[in-house]
Amino acid sequence: MKITLKGFAENVLFMANAFIIFLLVFGNRIAVPYWLQPLGRMHPMVLHFPIVILLLAMLLEFFRFKDTYAKEKLYHDFTSWLLLAGTLFSAVTVIMGLFLSKEEGYSGNILQWHKWTGVSIVFITTFIYYCRNAAWYKLPVARGGAVLTILSVILAGHYGAALTHGDNFVLEPVSSPAESAKVPLEQAKVFEDVVMPIFSQKCLSCHNIEKAKGNLIMDNAQAILKGGKTGKLFVPGKPELSLLIERIHLPLDEKKHMPPRGKSQLTEKEIQLLKLWVKNNAEMKKKVVDLPATDSLRLLATTFLAPVETPEEKFEFAAADESTVKKLNNNYRNVYSLAKESPALAVNIYNKSVYKPSVLKELSEVKKQIISLNLSGMPVSDDDLKIISGFENLRKLNLNFTNITGTGLKHLVILPHLNALSLSGTKVSYNLVKQVLNMGGLRQLTLWNTGLSEAEVSQLQKINKNLTVVTGFKDDGKHPVKLNKPRLNTDITVFKDAITLQMKHLINGVKIRYTTDGTEPDSLKSPIYNKEIVLSGNTTIKAKAYKAGWYGSDVLVANFYRSTYKPDSISFLLPANEKYRAGGAKVLIDNQLGDYDFNLGKWIAFRENNMEAMLYFKQPVTLQSITLHVMKQIQPYIFPPTDVEVWGGATQNKLHLLGRLRPDIPKKMEEREFIKIEAKFKSQRISCLKIVAKNLKKLPEWHPAKGQPAWLFVDELFLN
Repeated sequence: MKITLKGFAENVLFMANAFIIFLLVFGNRIAVPYWLQPLGRMHPMVLHFPIVILLLAMLLEFFRFKDTYAKEKLYHDFTSWLLLAGTLFSAVTVIMGLFLSKEEGYSGNILQWHKWTGVSIVFITTFIYYCRNAAWYKLPVARGGAVLTILSVILAGHYGAALTHGDNFVLEPVSSPAESAKVPLEQAKVFEDVVMPIFSQKCLSCHNIEKAKGNLIMDNAQAILKGGKTGKLFVPGKPELSLLIERIHLPLDEKKHMPPRGKSQLTEKEIQLLKLWVKNNAEMKKKVVDLPATDSLRLLATTFLAPVETPEEKFEFAAADESTVKKLNNNYRNVYSLAKESPALAVNIYNKSVYKPSVLKELSEVKKQIISLNLSGMPVSDDDLKIISGFENLRKLNLNFTNITGTGLKHLVILPHLNALSLSGTKVSYNLVKQVLNMGGLRQLTLWNTGLSEAEVSQLQKINKNLTVVTGFKDDGKHPVKLNKPRLNTDITVFKDAITLQMKHLINGVKIRYTTDGTEPDSLKSPIYNKEIVLSGNTTIKAKAYKAGWYGSDVLVANFYRSTYKPDSISFLLPANEKYRAGGAKVLIDNQLGDYDFNLGKWIAFRENNMEAMLYFKQPVTLQSITLHVMKQIQPYIFPPTDVEVWGGATQNKLHLLGRLRPDIPKKMEEREFIKIEAKFKSQRISCLKIVAKNLKKLPEWHPAKGQPAWLFVDELFLN
């Protein structure tokens, strides 16, 4: 018996339908072997082909009974072949999809809708194919079947897109992002109200109960803590070792960059917040207000929350004339409105050398409108307070570091609205300060660095329990505080001949101890910094601040580089990666060091090619060392080079090897750092240099992206 191609295809279609039914009935008991998984993963690649064929076949089937085409054999046969091919390819696509659905990360209602609409396409079109020549198969059935098939194709495509790209994928570019209601600061929890909304907007489309890509679900705290198939999402307290932070910082064109290209990306503020959250041990239940007031995470989290609403004060007085306010402003006095449409004014007085009581008297024209007056550091006397007592609506008065002694404070008692008074750094006494406690509206009194004892301050607080007395920190030696790091007093870290080391500390009496050999400074043996330290070569400074009664600071690490020569021209023999070309090869000789944010245009990156740079000098120079400044940041695949070669000579055609280095390649996850790779050689005259740095071609087995090429990031060359 001769089997035709069409007959063979029909038999295959019948068996494919039977196999689909088998997979549907016994799917829960079936495990797809590894060698069949690639077939399942071809599902997204082949599904478009049957869609096009079926849509065309259904369009032809819809008009099949029209008088023009009813008796056309070619029309009938062509439609039949299209329908058979489309149905057969649809069956193969469905089988691939059923295999794919058995892998981790696929579950939920959307998957079920996608599966059953896809299966229904095969069953409906198979039914149409085998029945389209029956006597009862008339116009209504043909058109109904065509419409039903097209609707099934549309629905299957919709659910497939939702499964792959998330809900609202099509309209996302033109849709306004849904903003979650901002929670007031005092009620907000760090994870629930600040971190989770970021995950919901930027991660949930791929990591939800319906589609857990990488077996990672991010719609609740427990699932986030569990992590995915590649491990935990983060290491509490260690953002540099956390997968979450690693994937965020990968270059955008990396396959594992999250969110993927085409998805809404995290903002710099969101990235910083997630990093700080992980650094703060990724707390799940802590409130924002439980963090210290100056904590970086709290300060940043506050910007994501609803601002604290304070009832706007209504003022009964009229606004001052604009020309009057303008007239009162000069180089030493600033009079300005506190808010748009508000009649209230604030006044700041500057320059103690030109201050006179008349500066205050001249404000009499707007005395009703002044609610804030700042006289900090001015030579204000007690007599001047009598003038200030005429500012009947004054709410806030700053007299810090003025010349008052307190005898004039009695004049302020008549101010009914004064609620904040600052007297820090003045010579006021307890008995004279006591006068202002009778002011019913006073809520804050600032008295740090005055002659009042702790007992006197405590007594003031007892007299008026509604008053907050601010006295600042007093060092009793019982509660040592950690010093902050020393600071560099210069932005110059690359120099030509020599540079004087400039460091400072903001606290008096602090000793700065330092080292230049890479060891950490101690409080006994390390040399004490003085202003006569001169650096004449590549140097790593490590410095700590020490003071009796205080804990030593963290270590300040500062790298200084000498670069005696600058070539007249520089170029690359092989192109850098197109995304990280910065300003071209000249970036390597601009004496500007980059930081760890490699997206700011200070770094040149190589991945596909090695770095091969040619440097030319119009006049020969005497060289004996070349230093390459590179970055190591293991999580985003940034490794030091495996091999560095330095070639030199009189011309490009007469180069000889001056030196060769093989830097150590990390053998495990390490902290990020900048690395200086220095090649030293015998001093010689050079007109042309060639520097070759070979990037790591395959990441090691222990790296999450093992086998992929590493990135090489270079930002500077130093020639000496």
